[in-house]
Amino acid sequence: MTLIIGTAAGILTSISMLPQLIKVMRTKQVADISLWTLLVLIMGVGLWAIYGIIKTDWPIIASNGFAFLVDTVLLAYYYKYRQV
Repeated sequence: MTLIIGTAAGILTSISMLPQLIKVMRTKQVADISLWTLLVLIMGVGLWAIYGIIKTDWPIIASNGFAFLVDTVLLAYYYKYRQV
């Protein structure tokens, strides 16, 4: 049961920003995205991925590594489409 809960949590957390990324890619609008929230999220999942590497915990590495990738791509789109 613990493995199921942990796996579900990892998957849901990893894909949580995919709808936002898809929306930004389609609309090219980023005005409603909080830069600070995105930066804190990237730092958090990045640290979780490093923790997973230190502990050699592949589910933590995979879920947070994927989330880090998605969030970093979203950050790149934020800077590409922001209104200066």
